[in-house]
Amino acid sequence: MHIRDLTQYLAELSENNNRAWFVMNKPRYDILRGEFLALVIRLIADIAKFDPAVAGCNPKKAMFRINRDMRFSTEKIPYKTAFSAAITASGLKKPSQGGGPAYYFHIDKQGKLLIAAGEYMPPSDRLRAIRRHVIDDADGFAKLIKNRTLKAAFGDLQQENKLTRPPKGFEADAPHIEYIKLKSFIVWKEIDIKRKIPADLGKDLAAAFKQSQALVNWLRQVEP
Repeated sequence: MHIRDLTQYLAELSENNNRAWFVMNKPRYDILRGEFLALVIRLIADIAKFDPAVAGCNPKKAMFRINRDMRFSTEKIPYKTAFSAAITASGLKKPSQGGGPAYYFHIDKQGKLLIAAGEYMPPSDRLRAIRRHVIDDADGFAKLIKNRTLKAAFGDLQQENKLTRPPKGFEADAPHIEYIKLKSFIVWKEIDIKRKIPADLGKDLAAAFKQSQALVNWLRQVEP
């Protein structure tokens, strides 16, 4: 897809985040959205080569809407300034829907590409099940966090919003307690693609998602 055109559009949208500007520039949006859809279609096919479970993911449903949900937001701007998608085996992209682990990426107004995999802020019942699985599969989890491919590509699991104390129902001496304190089980990395545009973005994304597969596979083992 045309990355320079996309980042330029998103930067202008950020400066003119209103319905009048969006409607006036709708033809640009439609072209860019079509290119993004083509990228997601290709990605699903490429990921399915090493993770057949995602083969049935609907590419249109994998993409997030550009419209913001302003019902509970103090920031009353109507549009997001990033194009994003989450590819899952269930076809459900939002954690609140019980979508399970996802391969996620977005491109924002600054030309930053975020590549992520795992589960970001899953609902409380799902998070409890993941934490319990850390204990029940302590050896398997130990292998996961030491996985060389995963660590080389993404480093450790993200520590964002980590609890300071063990969650209710978990002892302080439980196996991997510092990971049990996490609210998300996810890895990610950010790349500036505006400065250096990838020769083949789809290929790079598929390769990164393959490197994250160990985490996705472990999370799929979690019982409801």
